[in-house]
Amino acid sequence: MNHGNRSTGPIQSPHLPLGDRRDAPFYGRDILEVAQFRRADLQHVFGVAREMREMVTRVGSFDLLKGKILANLFYEPSTRTASSFYAAMERLGGSVIPINEVRYSSVSKGESLPDTVRSLECYADVIVLRHPELGAAKEAARYARKPIINAGDGIGEHPTQALLDLFTIVEEAGRIDGLTVTMLGDLKNGRTVHSLARLLSMFDVKLRFVSPDSLRFPEKIRDELKEQRIAFSEHGDLEEVLSQTDVLYVTRVQKERFEDPQEYKRVQGAYVINNETLDRARPTMVLMHPLPRVGEISMEVDSDPRAAYFRQMEYGMYVRMALLAMVLGKA
Repeated sequence: MNHGNRSTGPIQSPHLPLGDRRDAPFYGRDILEVAQFRRADLQHVFGVAREMREMVTRVGSFDLLKGKILANLFYEPSTRTASSFYAAMERLGGSVIPINEVRYSSVSKGESLPDTVRSLECYADVIVLRHPELGAAKEAARYARKPIINAGDGIGEHPTQALLDLFTIVEEAGRIDGLTVTMLGDLKNGRTVHSLARLLSMFDVKLRFVSPDSLRFPEKIRDELKEQRIAFSEHGDLEEVLSQTDVLYVTRVQKERFEDPQEYKRVQGAYVINNETLDRARPTMVLMHPLPRVGEISMEVDSDPRAAYFRQMEYGMYVRMALLAMVLGKA
């Protein structure tokens, strides 16, 4: 099947102040959800990401975004995503306003998200937002004049993570069409797998979902995949699909999403990937994880060449460099 020509519409109504160029792809646009992207868009992003990787390898950093400022607005704790955007902007020669403890700021005084965003855009050229509430990024974009990049909204989406995940698959496996991708763990609360599944629906892939019954993929996303005629199946045991898996994407059980601590304890250690697991897997399989891990992948696996999760993080910086350069009209 070929979804290459499926139209998903424009990426977002652009924020274009008077005098800015209107012909640059992605310029002034929000990055809110993966449905905004077409296959041609992905190829463009990945091409720019490869250029960024080459430049970092050659010179480390450069002045492409000199004079530009990024506001990193994080309502939830984050180490990797916040650091990745910070490093991406610094590598491009720009500056960063890091706001990682929003609960101690004006929000504690009752300030609304729209007011916070409108205040920050007085200082910054682009805002990266992580928020615990589903739909928060779209709400912020409705009020902002500057581009908003969604760095995760509740159990909704994490589009830049999905883009870097797809880039990792391309770079590690050499292709996407024809692959069998297995997603394992907390598929109910994991916004990374929600976004990645939607991106993969643009390609000729087979999806395998492995989780405890209480952590199955949301019905809404399963219905979307059925509409796209994507072949997928659900399982409780990894062994049922391990031998046919080209990419194994592991997620942690997200303790912070559970209201009942006992329910978390019941599913916490449902799956553990170790050397014995990889002995039964394909020698070319790609093992991924968005990190952090909390025991679902044993550290003994880290030295296996199939373990791509730390390379995955590095790919993420190049993808985010590409996105920042593109929304700011420099790519």
